[in-house]
Amino acid sequence: MTTLCNEKAPILVNEEIGCNIWLMTVEAPAIAGGARPGQFVHVRVPGMDDHILRRPLGIYAADAEAGTVDMMYQVLGFGTERMTALPLGGSVELIGPIGRGWQPPAGCSRALLVAGGVGSAPLHPLACELAAAGVEVTAVLGAGTADALVARERFCAALDCEPACSTDDGTYGRAGFCTPLVEEALAAAAAEGRPFDYVACCGPEPLMRLVAAMAAEAGVFCEVSLERRMACGVGACLSCVVDTVDGKRRACVDGPVFPATEVVW
Repeated sequence: MTTLCNEKAPILVNEEIGCNIWLMTVEAPAIAGGARPGQFVHVRVPGMDDHILRRPLGIYAADAEAGTVDMMYQVLGFGTERMTALPLGGSVELIGPIGRGWQPPAGCSRALLVAGGVGSAPLHPLACELAAAGVEVTAVLGAGTADALVARERFCAALDCEPACSTDDGTYGRAGFCTPLVEEALAAAAAEGRPFDYVACCGPEPLMRLVAAMAAEAGVFCEVSLERRMACGVGACLSCVVDTVDGKRRACVDGPVFPATEVVW
């Protein structure tokens, strides 16, 4: 079981890496040492005394040896806007690592990872772990425009190959949504007689719902990472409930990763 830590984390990097998408690297050795792919941290942003709730951010990378944690965040409101102004040498307070991460099936030999937008962040550690274990990984990345495909180079490095990419405006890869690329990958794997053992998806909920349906039709186990507004982040407040076939579950501690067949879409 993961040990929950509360760390005051010095900021080492805080830079814009795409249109309104930022990368923050912090020094948080306890969290870095215990993080698993798919988990997240709950961030207290300094200078927000009138906004006491923390921000949940997926762990983009955790380097246990260096003691660092990378977080990708998109500027959507007051809290994330405030984060862009935090200086190097300043700090944020993190609780983590939190939640149920990705759980590929035992003996997985071929996996399909599907990311929409900043949903690529929680999938990147999974890509690294699966590739290091010798699993054959296919990645599909979708974004609005080429500037928003901010994780493409990291996936290239992790998998030693180019991920299949699409952009809504056609500025990189296939024009349009990434779902046709997912359909093609599932069909090609089945035609080869080597179907995928596992599908993992993170992104906008309509994308995850469609990918879950494709995986179910193909008979492939699928997990999704759900985003919800969170108050406490540790399972006490029930503000982040998800409707599942087993009733209401908490995204923060019962998730954020759920088997797709358990989610009531």
